Amino acid sequence: MARRRRHLGAINAWPGYVDALSSLLMVVTFVLLVFILGQEFLSATIAQKERSLDSLRQDLTKLSEMLSLSEGKVQTLNKANQEQKQLIATLNTTLDEKQHAMAAMEAQSRAVEGAQLGSIATLSSQVTELTHQLQAIAAALEVEKKNEADKDAQLAALGQKLNIALANKVNQLQRYRSVFFGRLRDLLKDQPGIEIVGDRFVFRSEVLFPSGSAELTPAGRREILTLAHTFREVAATIPADIPWILRVDGHADRQPIHSTSTSNWELSAARAITVVKTLILNGIDPHHIAATAFSNYQPLDHGRSAEALARNRRIEFRLTDR
Repeated sequence: MARRRRHLGAINAWPGYVDALSSLLMVVTFVLLVFILGQEFLSATIAQKERSLDSLRQDLTKLSEMLSLSEGKVQTLNKANQEQKQLIATLNTTLDEKQHAMAAMEAQSRAVEGAQLGSIATLSSQVTELTHQLQAIAAALEVEKKNEADKDAQLAALGQKLNIALANKVNQLQRYRSVFFGRLRDLLKDQPGIEIVGDRFVFRSEVLFPSGSAELTPAGRREILTLAHTFREVAATIPADIPWILRVDGHADRQPIHSTSTSNWELSAARAITVVKTLILNGIDPHHIAATAFSNYQPLDHGRSAEALARNRRIEFRLTDR
């Protein structure tokens, strides 16, 4: 019984040991867990502190650089300040020199003013005298301008009268031209090759000359004599103060003349001169007649037909002013 009791007592104590060991193990495990968690938290805190320390080191580096730059700027400003002080000192010296020079100039100016007072009075009297002279000249100019205006008005009136007189002369010449052409139209009407173009009386060359010649045909001479007779009658009625002239124009066509000694220029000029000479021989005053030549450069018809060429070969008579 005693052994059984001892045996049972031994059996009952073991679970307590087991429980105690379990509790101790749990405590140790908890302590280890707390230690590990504390270690992790401490590591994280240390890493954050190191990052903060790195940031502070970078800021310190930047501040050092800025401090270096600031020191350079301070040195530059100090240097500039020294230069400005030197410049101010130079300017002060220059200002003093200028002030001394101004003082000397003022003294000299006062001396010169004292010497010039008499000259100014003389100049004032001269200016007064010149002013009076200018006033007299201005008055004379006004009178002259008025005279010029009167002369301009007179010239304008004379010009108007002259224009009227010239217009009257032109009208008179136009009247005599109309009379001359009217009589010729009555005498030479219905004759082929004769026409009036504007203010010109036109004879085709075939009416007066053979082809390529400057000698009048008998029929052409009769026509010129008729014209001379009529023109003498009209010219006798034209007043002597009208500057008129009977112009005889020779024209040719564009066809070249097959001759080494004659051209269209020479032919048109020779025909005009022949007509002028004939008119002079029959009583026309040579002071009131002229011969001109145009060759083929003033055509009436720009065509190339035989009729167009015939129209361009012509003698024209124009009563005009000289």
